[in-house]
Amino acid sequence: MSARVEAVCVSGTDLPAVPDRKPVRTGIDKRPVAGRVAVHELGLDGDVQVNRRHHGGEGQAVYAYAQEDADWWVAELARELPPGRFGENLRTTGLDLRNAVLGERWRIGTALFEVTAWRTPCANFARFWGVPDLVKRFAAHGATGAYLRVLETGELGAGDAVDVVSRPEHGITVETAFRIVMTQKHRLPELAPALAYLPLKDQPKIAARLAARGLRSSAPV
Repeated sequence: MSARVEAVCVSGTDLPAVPDRKPVRTGIDKRPVAGRVAVHELGLDGDVQVNRRHHGGEGQAVYAYAQEDADWWVAELARELPPGRFGENLRTTGLDLRNAVLGERWRIGTALFEVTAWRTPCANFARFWGVPDLVKRFAAHGATGAYLRVLETGELGAGDAVDVVSRPEHGITVETAFRIVMTQKHRLPELAPALAYLPLKDQPKIAARLAARGLRSSAPV
């Protein structure tokens, strides 16, 4: 099956408070939209990113989650998880996001994207779903989805093909990088060849850790 976008999702300016003892404004509640959607340098037209410290920016402009990984959670939690429920902008199908390589490039519609990072589960995500131990379960499962930077602006829509136009030779996947950073820090040197593809805001921290080990990043392939 060819890879494609099943749905394009955005959150408007009227953002809900996550149900809990303390209301929290969040952009996680995204909904599918019809028609073509403009892709800007920092995200999709109509989308809102509230917590700019942890979301958004050039290296987290767009978030993709695979239908295949959503199906696992549907079975695990016995609930429906329609497009947007993961806070994703793009619900894809036919694309193995766990094994997407950091730095690989996708052409979707007239826009060009680059895979930059994994999604780190947070408390707001657990509160949004009403699953208290979701952060732990999400991290253990490892299907984090993929953050993207926009290399070429344009437009896209549901049904568009996802064409993987290039893939770096270093082979560091989204899931591998996530595992290293979260629980396998002894493998940190493996990230050196992929450092330049990470979001710019995350590169100094990883670079400092590599420098402490006498290593430095490799130039992009």
